[in-house]
Amino acid sequence: MTDTEDIMRDAALLGARLLLGGYMFIHASQKLLGKFHGPGLEGAGAMFEKNGLAPGKQMAAAAASTEIAGGLLTITGIANPAGPLAIAGAMSVAAAHNREGGLMAVRGGVELPVAYTTLALTLAATGPGKFRIGPSLPRKLTALGVIAGGAVAGALIARMVAAKAAAVFEEEEAAAAAADEPAVADD
Repeated sequence: MTDTEDIMRDAALLGARLLLGGYMFIHASQKLLGKFHGPGLEGAGAMFEKNGLAPGKQMAAAAASTEIAGGLLTITGIANPAGPLAIAGAMSVAAAHNREGGLMAVRGGVELPVAYTTLALTLAATGPGKFRIGPSLPRKLTALGVIAGGAVAGALIARMVAAKAAAVFEEEEAAAAAADEPAVADD
């Protein structure tokens, strides 16, 4: 690669890091503060509870904290790939939450969280480039982080899927029980 190509690559990586990290700050401020048309902590907490992630407010705060920390680490390039991997984990859970909306964001689907996850994993794989503030993580610590983060994200996704299945089962049982009850006539 020529020096010009190296500079262009590093500038593109910086732009991608700024974009992804900036959007994670916006995403977190929606959850925590209700900014940018977000639900705020109460609304986000209720949504998390509905999806089987209880206690909802604490889970929403943890998700927002992960987005803030991941965004900051991604923007600065410090401790790479911890930031992009944190974002990928949080967005994987968000994609699982949006799975019933289908593929497109206009219907509440997985499009946006999958795009964020893809960009985060791409940045984790390529590295931050030379325009960064701090060093990358050692390989062994990175591997440990990938395993631990993947396990946590997987557990949260499994919890959401199981909670949704249980809620559907309860609704079906209630509907069946209501259908079996004889109608009471008002005289």
